[in-house]
Amino acid sequence: MTPTTPLKRLRRLRRSETMRDMLRENDFKLADLIHPIFIEEGISQQQPISTLPGICRYPEQELAEEIQALYNLGIRAVMPFGISHHKDETGSDTWQENGLLARMTRTIKQACPEMMVVPDICFCEYTTHGHCGIYDGEHVHNDQTLEGLVKQSVTAAKAGADMLAPSAMMDGQVRAIREGLDAAGYEHVAILAHSVKYASSFYGPFRVAVDSELSGDRKAYQMDYANGRQAMQEALLDEQEGADILMVKPGTPYLDVLANLRRETHLPLAAYQVGGEYAGIKFAALAGALDEQKVVFETLTGFKRAGAEVIVTYYAKQVAQWLADSE
Repeated sequence: MTPTTPLKRLRRLRRSETMRDMLRENDFKLADLIHPIFIEEGISQQQPISTLPGICRYPEQELAEEIQALYNLGIRAVMPFGISHHKDETGSDTWQENGLLARMTRTIKQACPEMMVVPDICFCEYTTHGHCGIYDGEHVHNDQTLEGLVKQSVTAAKAGADMLAPSAMMDGQVRAIREGLDAAGYEHVAILAHSVKYASSFYGPFRVAVDSELSGDRKAYQMDYANGRQAMQEALLDEQEGADILMVKPGTPYLDVLANLRRETHLPLAAYQVGGEYAGIKFAALAGALDEQKVVFETLTGFKRAGAEVIVTYYAKQVAQWLADSE
């Protein structure tokens, strides 16, 4: 008799929940998540953000209480974004010892020393023109911007930041920041580089959240969303310049880039589930179109499957609450 090839029955390994849990290749945990938080100076109460339902701007006097609440939920890392009322052409408030960036970093560390503080290092929230650097009305000047990024980084480190997340997409920013931190005695402060930051329409809700009025667009320094190979160049240059973690932003539309980068480096990788991704899920859930918790858990697991160790997401607090409720 001619032997027959046995039928491959992969469904055997999906037959029960116990079997599926045993063989699950990827999952996420709360410790993987960084929670962005918005702090606005000059307000006396929380301000809901219309484009990000469930997210608000916190007044400075409530920041310590919110940080302690997040820590009690199990969140261990936050990424503060400041909404400044002292904007100028250069974003100089970011390197003032008592500017908003320094104040909110100190407040977080004083309220909860164990909370990891990972401030965004950029200028778009602090400039009148909304660009990420020194802008002359037509171009953002790369090397002049680097000088400001170094001053901002040293100020954040002095205030107690554990890790910095430079997002301006200037050439050489990681090298300049690393050298500046080391020279100032902050060689222990890590860099989570926005290595692959695309010029994306998914940032729309964030622009409202930080009250950033942009002159023109950022396509001359953020990446073209059609390009994948160039993303590898950007990320690997950041690795050479001293980045500790490489990030892809946005997340969901660029899982291919994240997966390709995972094959190119041994550094930890991060993905940023940006405002448009959050809003898309949230508004669909509010309309009853999908199961919010299941979709969020699916997307976070997708980031892990593609290679991310770290995920920045506006859903971090709600995920923590869901996990607490399930215990």
